[in-house]
Amino acid sequence: MKKLLHRAALAATLLITPLAVWAQDLSEIVSAQLLPGWRSADGTHMAGLEIRLAPGWKTYWRAPGDAGIPPRFDWRASRNLAGAQIHWPVPQRVDQGGMITIGYSGTVVLPLRLTPARAGRDITLAGYVNLGVCEDVCIPVDLKLSATLPSAATTRDPRIAAALANRPDTAAEAGVQDVSCTLAPGKNGALKITAKMRLNPTGREEMAVIETDNPRVWVAPATTHRSGRTLTAETEMMHVDGSSFALNRQGIRITVLGASKMVDIKGCPAG
Repeated sequence: MKKLLHRAALAATLLITPLAVWAQDLSEIVSAQLLPGWRSADGTHMAGLEIRLAPGWKTYWRAPGDAGIPPRFDWRASRNLAGAQIHWPVPQRVDQGGMITIGYSGTVVLPLRLTPARAGRDITLAGYVNLGVCEDVCIPVDLKLSATLPSAATTRDPRIAAALANRPDTAAEAGVQDVSCTLAPGKNGALKITAKMRLNPTGREEMAVIETDNPRVWVAPATTHRSGRTLTAETEMMHVDGSSFALNRQGIRITVLGASKMVDIKGCPAG
């Protein structure tokens, strides 16, 4: 758990310290726009958030790895919006002096599946996106975005469609079997979790990322090892307030990243 707290403190330091010394126009480093997308037959609207990064810069996936912060989205200024779901394309792994981070470089499109509050009406998507962007230093960036998404739009945007296609395999597609999680008390009030699953190798430098559906639960980077078809991932988690918490096993999400494949596993029953 001390290692977890150290990594979190390091990430915060990397993201805050450069503000006092960085003078470059942030628009030269990162820019973003909303792609209006199209209204689907089921009444939801598929839009996209396009992020462009200068050469050498990167931003983070929803679980950033050993250091960094995940993107944060605030769409409360929107109109006619009942819900928003992000579809994350397959990210890249970067080794930063022995610390593994997970994210994107160049141009990335995050597909947004939006549910209108009133069917058949336009959606005004408006709000803020908070990103950590890194090169040799890391900088927190707040981007203000707004766009009208017409209910009459039906033409699929190839940029959004390509990002939707660049997704992880589901557990069923990857042939995952016998997923289980064992829980045990950890140190300093932490909860230790050991996840086991059977699946074929996903490539060299295989790693697993474990997440929960509770944003107030802090999960340490997992240690991962394989024996034949069995992959084991171990980590610790704790509530950010240090208090006890109930773990929803159906809300556990395990993402296996290898050099040749990424697999998304949802739910982890008792072992």
